Amino acid sequence: MTLGTIIIILLILLLIGAVPAWPYSRSWGAYPSGILGVVLVIFIVLVLMRVL
Repeated sequence: MTLGTIIIILLILLLIGAVPAWPYSRSWGAYPSGILGVVLVIFIVLVLMRVL
């Protein structure tokens, strides 16, 4: 596995984990998924620039 594949798998797992599905996390709003969205955009930009 390459580093890019590992990072993609980790990002997918983090995005799934950021979904506010549990009762205690419903009040968090879009905060966790918003941060992961920014990380995902940065990752996509790096891939398009062929850094990763």
